[in-house]
Amino acid sequence: MRSTIAFLILASEESQGGFASPFEVNFGLFFWTWVIFILLFFVLKKFAWPFILRATEEREQTIAKQLEEAGKLNAESKAALEEHKALLAGAKEEAHSLINEAKAVGQREREQLLEKARDEQLQMIDRAKREIDAERERAVNELRREAVDLSLAAAAKLMQQRLDSKADRKIVEDYIDSLGKDRS
Repeated sequence: MRSTIAFLILASEESQGGFASPFEVNFGLFFWTWVIFILLFFVLKKFAWPFILRATEEREQTIAKQLEEAGKLNAESKAALEEHKALLAGAKEEAHSLINEAKAVGQREREQLLEKARDEQLQMIDRAKREIDAERERAVNELRREAVDLSLAAAAKLMQQRLDSKADRKIVEDYIDSLGKDRS
């Protein structure tokens, strides 16, 4: 600013035909400089300053809104991150739970299959025992019949006559049954 004033002073002195001392004050120039400055100030204040202030306020409001939105977005992103972490933790926990449940179900099914196999094995053994008992009973009955037949044949030969088969058979069967019960 000083250099501008000094330049203006030098230029005015040069135009008047001489050089003035830098310490001399030209009141005319000083007066018109202030008049122009004040006029320029009021013109700028009236016409340019409202636009400059409005632009500055709009920029300030825009920056404030952007900061507010950035704060909101930051808060939302933090909330979303926390929610994501919670969901991830829940998913991990659910996955572990499902794995443990699947293991438990597998173990139960294995135990059920083993129990079923044991039951079937016991049923097969029981059925085999019944079949063996039935076969033994049939074999014993068959032996009794043969023994009765042999006894009747032997008795008939001894008596040299044929006995009434139904009545005699009943007597011999009762006798053999009584012998079988005495042995048991």
